[in-house]
Amino acid sequence: MNQSIIELIGVSKKFGDYQALHETNISIKNGEFITLLGPSGCGKTTLLRLISGLEKPDSGKIFINGRDVTDLPPEKRHLNMVFQSYALFPHMTVYDNVAFGLRCKKVPENEIKDRVNKVLRMVKLDTLSKRKPNQLSGGQQQRVAIARAVVNEPIVLLLDEPLSALDYNLRKNMQLELKELQRRLGITFIFVTHDQEEALSMSDRLAIMNEGFIEQLGTPKDVYEEPKNLYVAEFIGETNIFKAEISEAYDDKLSVEIGDKRFILNNKKKLSAKQKVHVVIRPEDITVWGENEITPEETKDMLSGTVEQVIYKGSTVDLIIRLSNGKKILASEFFNEDDENLDYHAMEKVWFDWIPGWEVILPYE
Repeated sequence: MNQSIIELIGVSKKFGDYQALHETNISIKNGEFITLLGPSGCGKTTLLRLISGLEKPDSGKIFINGRDVTDLPPEKRHLNMVFQSYALFPHMTVYDNVAFGLRCKKVPENEIKDRVNKVLRMVKLDTLSKRKPNQLSGGQQQRVAIARAVVNEPIVLLLDEPLSALDYNLRKNMQLELKELQRRLGITFIFVTHDQEEALSMSDRLAIMNEGFIEQLGTPKDVYEEPKNLYVAEFIGETNIFKAEISEAYDDKLSVEIGDKRFILNNKKKLSAKQKVHVVIRPEDITVWGENEITPEETKDMLSGTVEQVIYKGSTVDLIIRLSNGKKILASEFFNEDDENLDYHAMEKVWFDWIPGWEVILPYE
């Protein structure tokens, strides 16, 4: 798992005047599930196509398994790609669709049979091998496309938003199946998506991309809990951001004023006094108190606001709270039907705080 299977060094790509990918360095480990995540036009599909050989870089080198493949065509790279469009042959059965690539390579028929049957069992389609694509569900068609790629025994599988055409429930199920399949195969998956939840739930690591740059590369936990900059903090999940200036700074603590209150927070990044910062707090890290739940003495280190909207989501209750300066914040609490304290209503005055250390402090950009 520690050995790099793919390495890009100084790779860039331009289409006309448009810089699709700036000079990029990334090392992808053997056997990991890595996701390229970002909005449309951020460069994630360009990066995938450069790895596959469908595009040639303007600068830099691409290595696969230690070999320089920068100038090699796709068929020489021992990779396979699954696109958004499954592109199955409608006149062929599931078996023949999966066997097609092997037959093109003139693999002996008995070996084709063994390999195709093995991979169809792996994707749980062995009982449907004689069906045509129009007799399959969307999820089953997607598995045929994956089986067709996997049967060629690639060292890396590239997936360009393969779940985007599926409905919500099927997409959820396929996320689990795809991750389980990757574990069973033990090969590297490079997955492209713009869906944050999908990326967080499936990936060993994810690369957050923006305007041709990789903003942050790390585990889902690292990216969510320790965003490197404001773009990542705002892109991944819901977040509350307070602008502030550091009034005092010490080795491990600093003080900032948020609203009309002074907060002592952890100085993990060794920031200095007078420095402007963003204080980032996730909605689930905020604790909300009704006026009857707390004494005036306890509110001295809290911020207050008025509940503007209560959003019941089953397992959680989301509160949109408006502060006296007009700023809105989002708080999310786990719902417990036996807890009367979670029965908030619009226009109710509330107090809120968070556990020091759960916030992320970013220098002002």
